[in-house]
Amino acid sequence: MRSRIAALLSAATVVVGVALVVPTMPAAAATGCSDCVAAPAGADARAEGFVVSEAQFNQMFPNRNAFYTYSGLTAALSAYPEFANTGSDTVKRQEAAAFLANVSHETGGLVHVVEQNTENYPHYCDATQPYGCPAGQAAYYGRGPIQLSWNFNYKAAGDALGIDLLHNPYLVEQDAAVAWKTALWYWNTQTGPGTMTPHQAMVSGAGFGETIRSINGSLECNGGNPGQVQSRINNYQSFVQILGTTPGDNLSC
Repeated sequence: MRSRIAALLSAATVVVGVALVVPTMPAAAATGCSDCVAAPAGADARAEGFVVSEAQFNQMFPNRNAFYTYSGLTAALSAYPEFANTGSDTVKRQEAAAFLANVSHETGGLVHVVEQNTENYPHYCDATQPYGCPAGQAAYYGRGPIQLSWNFNYKAAGDALGIDLLHNPYLVEQDAAVAWKTALWYWNTQTGPGTMTPHQAMVSGAGFGETIRSINGSLECNGGNPGQVQSRINNYQSFVQILGTTPGDNLSC
């Protein structure tokens, strides 16, 4: 699992390892936690229509941490119903594979729930933010499928999802649906160092390479770390094969 970038940004900017834009679109929160709002009507039907079956999910992540449940992922889908649900069946499968491929890279195959380098933990509190770090200076370390970190990221994701993650960031490592929702928040609303969200990259035909750019392009793209890029591509090619589709064009960045 790669190390997170310790960069301080303005209040209008957030990072999950890289610079992101605070989302403005609301989203429903996960079920099963006291701080969450109710899932919208039709959430069960959406889960049933997800292009990744539980058997395929298990095939993708044979050594995953038990925390990362398939039911947690499908419970999170209601937050962003456009995810893996836009365009042709091929595009839907490609987007699901792209998301899970990047997640696999970030977490060592869904093995790591929290950031492994504990020495970094106190660094993720930007005390210049007006809301500070109410959960404690060392409370905003990387968690979940895309390793959400920094107090301003927790606030932005929590505001979008209707969950108070600023005061209770630990929910991301305690509730699987919340963890998956934070990853979907990034995927569907953040551009990072790229020019589009990963969701936009996949549904527009820009290709898998642009999802890499949006997640960690400042370190990996344009020759920055070709080994890391290839690792993500390998995951993606494996996952589209499991889902019975093709990878499309523009795999690298």
